[in-house]
Amino acid sequence: MTDMFNALVVEKDDAGKTSASVQEIGLDRLPEGDVTVAVEYSTVNYKDGLCIGPGGGLVRNYPHVPGIDFAGTVEASEDDRYKPGDKVVLTGWRVGENRWGGYAQKARVKADMLVPLPEGLSTRQAMAVGTAGFTAMLAVMALEDHGIGDGPVLVTGAAGGVGSVATAILANLGYKVAGVTGRPESADYLTSLGATQIVPREDINETTKRPLETENWGGCVDAVGGEMLARVLGQIQYGCSVAAVGLAGGATLPATVVPFLLRGVNLLGIDSVMQPYDNRLRAWTRIAKDLPMDKLDSMVRPATLSDLPQLGADILKGQVQGRVVVDVNA
Repeated sequence: MTDMFNALVVEKDDAGKTSASVQEIGLDRLPEGDVTVAVEYSTVNYKDGLCIGPGGGLVRNYPHVPGIDFAGTVEASEDDRYKPGDKVVLTGWRVGENRWGGYAQKARVKADMLVPLPEGLSTRQAMAVGTAGFTAMLAVMALEDHGIGDGPVLVTGAAGGVGSVATAILANLGYKVAGVTGRPESADYLTSLGATQIVPREDINETTKRPLETENWGGCVDAVGGEMLARVLGQIQYGCSVAAVGLAGGATLPATVVPFLLRGVNLLGIDSVMQPYDNRLRAWTRIAKDLPMDKLDSMVRPATLSDLPQLGADILKGQVQGRVVVDVNA
């Protein structure tokens, strides 16, 4: 195990201005933990953009290494569950926010944060899925557990990270998928993932503000929130569910209780941060089984540590489609 490695380090000066640069640092800089991992891949998510960008967003202490997920190989372990050479994946636990994350060639974490990489998934594939795909699978599992109707399943923000993987998983499971997007140029991409219907974003947002409308959808994975989520609730079939995973459209929900009382709609909040171990393992096992790996390549955009400052800005502007996989050793 070499002591020196590269990491994207975000620093804040005395004036409160943040900057991000690739630096060579030592193992002694890593936080305490039971397991040291040689990181191979990470991803770029909306939270990463907030952590990299001006003001720091979610970061509490500097200097900081962002990256809210990673996959790699165990180098050293003080926990009997993991031994050197084991392949592992980590999502959640506020890694990359409150704790140093995956934008480094080494990471040290608590063993409880890790999950063994399921058979059939490479570390690169795991990060092509990443936190966004993990969240998408949690949402699909929640819909299955609480009710999916016979109509198409709506996916809002379908061209983004969560939406892309949710579309591919649902289509692979045999559901008809209607993908909502504000970018007409994304139609071919969503169709390639298995969407059978493309819904312009304005078609959802421009519906009336009545609490109930036509029962168009047998369920929904909502990666947007806000006004769009409120509109969708009134269009869900009786007894079916909406799995809400995102806040890009805002945290306010301008809705009424009518869809819940008169149609029995279930609103399921999906939190990928603090999932119990068994549920994390179940989700990753389902990903290895139910996500068509041939679809991953069409979602993936490769990146290196030096690309991250610009990518962090781009994702905050909504300019990143699909999944960005960061090869931290490139």
